[in-house]
Amino acid sequence: MKRAAAEILREYGPFPDAERVNGVTYDGKNVWFATGDKLKALDPESGAIVQSIDVASHAGTAFDGEHLYQIAEDRIHKVDPKTGKVVATIPAPGNGGDSGMAWAEGSLWVGEYRAHKIHQIDPETGKVIRTIESKRVVTGVTWVDGELWHATWEGEEGDLLRIDPETGDVLQEVAMPSGVSGLESDGGGCFFCGGGSSGKIKAVRRPGHAATDKVSAPGK
Repeated sequence: MKRAAAEILREYGPFPDAERVNGVTYDGKNVWFATGDKLKALDPESGAIVQSIDVASHAGTAFDGEHLYQIAEDRIHKVDPKTGKVVATIPAPGNGGDSGMAWAEGSLWVGEYRAHKIHQIDPETGKVIRTIESKRVVTGVTWVDGELWHATWEGEEGDLLRIDPETGDVLQEVAMPSGVSGLESDGGGCFFCGGGSSGKIKAVRRPGHAATDKVSAPGK
């Protein structure tokens, strides 16, 4: 297994009116993050908040190319980012124990924190299609280039883990300086990592890949 320390490219926040970061996703332009009662959009180049939506946002966040998905206690809300309206709601697979969430291959992938599980679910019904068992707690989930990564947060420590989607075995580990409350890839060389009660988001280099220009030159 490959082990490495995280290379932090940039840190954002803390932000006004956002005491927590409960989940993160990326829409190709902005990083959306859950704060408890709002979803906020961050421009990763300028570091500015460019949009805010009033919606319950207690854990993971995902984006399917058109809509945002947001865990709110034991439900998942489908949100139109243009209007801020909840257009559909499905049950969350962990019945309130849900954590991170990602969109990939036409499905939602939802972490169940203490159960060490990642569920692939139907985004229309919430039906569980399959379940992946991990060896660690799950606090964030993302797929990139066919790789399944998830975040952890135990005590004061956190990691980013690439796992085998069939066996749950850890294939690669990136040690973070603190716990991670949400995880998303930009599709290239960067992970966006939520920092929980710190109210911050860290941009971290994806091992073996060049950093994205937007986040590698803070202040420009």
